[in-house]
Amino acid sequence: MDSIDALIRGFGDALTPTYLLYALAGVLIGTAVGVLPGIGPAMTVALLLPITFTLDPTGAFIMFAGIYYGGMYGGSTTSILLNTPGEASSIVTALEGNQMARAGRGAAALATAAIGSFVAGTLATVALTLLAPQVAGLAVKLGPQDYFALMVLAFLTVSAVLGSSLVRGIASLLIGLTLGLVGIDSLTGQARLTLGVAQLADGVDVVVVAVALFAVGEALWVASRLRHTPAQLLPASGPWMTREDLRRSWRPWLRGTALGFPFGTLPAGGAEIPTFLSYAAEKRLSKHPEEFGHGAIEGVAGPEAANNAAAAGVLVPLLTLGLPTSATAAVLLAAFQQYGLQPGPALFESNGDLVWALLASLYIGNVLLLLLNLPLAGLWVRLLRIPRPYLYAGILMFAALGSYTINLSAVDVALLFAIGAIGFGMRRFGWPVGPAVVGLILGPVAEQQLRRALAISQGDVSTLWSTAFSAVVLTICAVLVLTPLVLRWTRTTRSTPIPDEVEK
Repeated sequence: MDSIDALIRGFGDALTPTYLLYALAGVLIGTAVGVLPGIGPAMTVALLLPITFTLDPTGAFIMFAGIYYGGMYGGSTTSILLNTPGEASSIVTALEGNQMARAGRGAAALATAAIGSFVAGTLATVALTLLAPQVAGLAVKLGPQDYFALMVLAFLTVSAVLGSSLVRGIASLLIGLTLGLVGIDSLTGQARLTLGVAQLADGVDVVVVAVALFAVGEALWVASRLRHTPAQLLPASGPWMTREDLRRSWRPWLRGTALGFPFGTLPAGGAEIPTFLSYAAEKRLSKHPEEFGHGAIEGVAGPEAANNAAAAGVLVPLLTLGLPTSATAAVLLAAFQQYGLQPGPALFESNGDLVWALLASLYIGNVLLLLLNLPLAGLWVRLLRIPRPYLYAGILMFAALGSYTINLSAVDVALLFAIGAIGFGMRRFGWPVGPAVVGLILGPVAEQQLRRALAISQGDVSTLWSTAFSAVVLTICAVLVLTPLVLRWTRTTRSTPIPDEVEK
């Protein structure tokens, strides 16, 4: 009942004309940027971070909610009409949605994606509203060693999930952890990795790194990759959803929601795994399995619902524990830190009005997306016709201006392009950039929790696994690291011929 009362108060704040305008602007801007080819939700939020700095925290996060959901929906448009998914979780949508567009059913694919996003986003936000306060209540009881164990788990899982290789993910994580060390050590007062540059004494700004890795690095990478292979833009043709399309879509929407939300709440979750699971489930359950690979509407409806449900699910560990489980959540965490806020169990107590206004704005953003995006589908298609050189030059200029306005420092702009070049190289060689941002953001927090735990125990290292919670979490970490090594060793042993048998 307390949660419902708090949510009603949140609606009271979010439905004021000014904040409603922010939500509308966030949805439109988020969709407009997210629909651009090769730009995923993480890049959308990172690129638009600086424009919210002039707003009050509540207004800024209401706009972020619109940008977040708008960016998610925009990615589905690009996947369907251009066959260019902005992130891994949109690959399945591109697989079936683009085939539907090629068959003259692009409008139906966009409609099932939009309605599925609304259904999944709304149901998942209801679950988020009910679950988040409960998790926050339990999280208050955790000690510093428990938080440190959770962050180790987040480091490992993000490194494993946001990429094709655990080794490359951990290498990316180490880059972020190293960047997080830059600045004056708060305990000893010693400068760390500042290279004598006075502007680095306060550390590397998280927003600069997020914009550099997600916006500059991605823009350079996509521009270089698509330079010689112009993509084919398909029209959003055909009728919107027929009664038969609706009959085939509503069950996948619900199943996708049921798969996406729980995975989103897990530290090892994210949106990639549930979208592929949803696709596999719909293929198995469909009465028309022969259509999969050639434009099955269930293959768009289920994964899109799972993707959007997971997007709401990742807000549970983010708001209650301060743990980002996706690249987009890492950028959102950076946004919180820009306002001096640290997501976690205390956030509901110290900034309850802001949190509940944010949750209320998620409901509002979902409704705005449904009302606006289908009628504006033609406008989004025109955005896809922007010449690529203009598009990527504009992104780089916008990123540079946004980074400069943070501290009015030319050093930030230099860092932007230097780290952006690193981001381009990471994509070139298959290193995921999400773990780097997570390492930068969570590294200093993990260091603080480690120091607190050791200080309380007077240097006794065994305190790190002294509670049942931390022991279980660290055991899970050990299993995550050791299991692939054991499986690889087992396969190698079985495939190696025994010398005696070879001689015979």
